[in-house]
Amino acid sequence: MSIYSSMQKSNKRKIEEFIRVDHAGERGAIKIYEGQLLALNTIVRNEELKKTIEHMKEHEVEHCEFFEKEIKKRGIEPTKFLPLWDLLGLGLGFGSTLLGKKAAMLCTASVEEVIDEHYLNQIKEIKNDEKSLRKKIEKFRQDEIDHKDIAYDEGATKEGLYSIFDKVIKTGSKIAINISEKI
Repeated sequence: MSIYSSMQKSNKRKIEEFIRVDHAGERGAIKIYEGQLLALNTIVRNEELKKTIEHMKEHEVEHCEFFEKEIKKRGIEPTKFLPLWDLLGLGLGFGSTLLGKKAAMLCTASVEEVIDEHYLNQIKEIKNDEKSLRKKIEKFRQDEIDHKDIAYDEGATKEGLYSIFDKVIKTGSKIAINISEKI
């Protein structure tokens, strides 16, 4: 096997990992928002927050649909952890919303800060033969930055005990990313 051929396989494997993990992440974001909306529709009443979350969820659905298509088109196996991520996402969304608006918005801000960095790293690594994928990820990254900004505008904070919540969410997100890339 030539060095060039080996590099092509390595790049293809990396792109497959990117798509697998991005699919899992976008689906996870949808589940977090679904958990938040479940809490807002059953226990916590805040119509303004509900509208904000529904708006952000629309972007995540668009992102997830793109990665669903890429998985099918490229014959990539999704992460085997999707059912667990779904459950954890729903729980995180529901639980954060029960803690109040600041916690719900911090959940969004914390996840989006991890995803911003994650997408930026991918953008730097994607080669010119995948320009359309890079463009999509650049657009999705901007959506995620916008969600983070909305979350802070809506009251997300890292003051006091919220700083612990931020660290827990970010650590969990990074662990999920590392697992979903490979399995």
